[in-house]
Formats: sequence, C-alpha cells, structure tokens
Amino acid sequence: MAELEQDHESYELGMHTEQLSGRTQQVFFSAEESDNLVYPWAPQVDFEKTGEIDADSLDQRAVNQEISRLMNEGVGTITVRNPGAKHSLGVGILSRLNLHFDGSLGYFGCGLLDGPNVTVSGRVGWSCGENMMAGTVVIEKNGGSTFGAAIRGGDLVCKGDVGSRTGIDQKGGTIIVGGRTGAFSGFMMQRGRMVVLGDAGKNLGDSMYDGTIFVGGEIADLGVDAVEAEMTDLDCHWIERKLSQYGLEAPKGAKNMKKIVSGKQLWNYDNLEPAEKKLVL
Repeated sequence: MAELEQDHESYELGMHTEQLSGRTQQVFFSAEESDNLVYPWAPQVDFEKTGEIDADSLDQRAVNQEISRLMNEGVGTITVRNPGAKHSLGVGILSRLNLHFDGSLGYFGCGLLDGPNVTVSGRVGWSCGENMMAGTVVIEKNGGSTFGAAIRGGDLVCKGDVGSRTGIDQKGGTIIVGGRTGAFSGFMMQRGRMVVLGDAGKNLGDSMYDGTIFVGGEIADLGVDAVEAEMTDLDCHWIERKLSQYGLEAPKGAKNMKKIVSGKQLWNYDNLEPAEKKLVL
C-alpha cells in the first residue's frame, strides 16, 4: 500500500507526464543489483577517518591528486584549507566522501560528482556542480553563472545569490538557491526541480521541456513556453521538507511560491521514440 501511495505522490509531483511501462523505461534499485550502483574501482572509505590538505602552495591538479590519495588510503572526511578560489577543485569524485572546502572556489568546482557530500564555506565561480549525478553540494555564500549546468541528480544548494543561466539543460536532481537567480535560469530544462527563494531574472524557464521551477520572490518575466501552474499541497510539503534539510525556509511560506512548468507547446511531444520517453529523475 505504501508503494502505491508513493507512486501516486510521484505523479502528483509531476515526475511523470505519461504512463510508462517496460523495464527499459524505468529506473529500478534492488539489493540484488547493489553492485551495479557503485564503481568497481571506487575506494572504500571510513567517514571516521579524517584528513586535511593545505592548498595554499598547491596548484589545482595537485589538490585533486591529494584528495584522491587520501581517499585511496581510506580517509572518508577531508578538509581542504586555503583553496584560494582555484578552478576545477573537487571534480570527478565518483564515490562516497565528506569533503569540506574552507574558503572559496573558482570556476567549474565540484563538477562530475557521483556520490560525495561537499560543503563550501565561501563562494563559487561559474559552473559549480556541472553534470553532477548524485550526492550533495552546499555553498554557504554566493555562486556564479551556469550554477548546476546539466545536473542529473543529487542536491545542489547555494544559500546566497547566483548568476544567469542557473540550471541550464538540467536533466534531474534538485537545485536550491537561497537568494536571487539571474536571467535565463532553467533554460532548456529537461527534468528535475529548481527552488529559488528570492527573485528570478528575465526569461525564466525559456524553452523548458519538462521539470518544475518554484520561485519565492518576483519573476522579471517568463521565457518561451514557460507557464505558471497551480501550487498543490504536495508541492508545499515537498518544498518545506527539502528546505529544512539545509536550514532554509521560504520567506513568505511555501504556499505563496510561484510554480513554473513547461507549456508543452514548443517541443513535439507526440513523436517521441520509446527510448526518449525514459524516466529520468
């Protein structure tokens, strides 16, 4: 019964737009297939085992190599001091890890992740979390443009403001912005959810194919084929629960947020091949 109720809620939340059938069109997880959910080369780490890296005198490659070395030694909780806004730090981590950057990151930080939990005490530059597949990334201050570009899964959180084109080509997962987001956020969004607690810039959700954007502040204007939809109790419950995980709340309450979805007039939805209808959450 619980499974049926969960399925019903997933439809209410807009995870599905049509009834799908067949194993090739759904994502399954089971204990028998657990070996397929991890990379065979992923190191076994112990979260109780800690390590530190002073990045002050290291270049970006050396910092990433030190992270990899500590993980291969079984270290599961790593703190990087003095990152100095270096670019491309903490990228390509494909296993569980608690990683903390004590400072700010430059461009393309924390990209191509699949599993780690990352926190950044400072700011991040362009394209943080690009192509993230699983795990969490939490930024305490502001983020740059193209925040969460092409994200596929996990939670990507910026507690401050972000720039333009946030979540461009988003394919899944959740992006949360505690402040404002710039123009063309949600551009060509395909799946997933974006929650913006502040204002949103021009052309929000332009050319979005699917997915949902929630905005707590003012919207400058909507992009092509982006339309406002009615908030449901289930939407409000999900927003409140998700925000509470990161110590955030909607300034005017979840029920007063605006919900933006695709009008489904721009793309040809009727001529999709079965493989193109594959559910991606």
